[in-house]
Amino acid sequence: MTTTTVTKEQKVLNALQEGRTLSSAQMKSFFNVGNPQAVVQQLRFKGFPIYLNTVTDTKGRTRNVYRLGTPSRAVVAAGYRAIANGTV
Repeated sequence: MTTTTVTKEQKVLNALQEGRTLSSAQMKSFFNVGNPQAVVQQLRFKGFPIYLNTVTDTKGRTRNVYRLGTPSRAVVAAGYRAIANGTV
């Protein structure tokens, strides 16, 4: 019998790919992530376009949530320029 271990990073990525938005507090409580910003940074380094958005609820409270999005053409172009220049 083989078992596969799903990392905390993969759990966060799976949730974002399902269309969920996650705050730092949610990552800590749902996935037991010690440093949510580091997990997001690692996913960004792997090429996932993760954005931080500010949302306001019906009571006027604001909070920051992460979401998986589509990179703009400018970001993609900058990446190709960096590869062409040899900086990546």
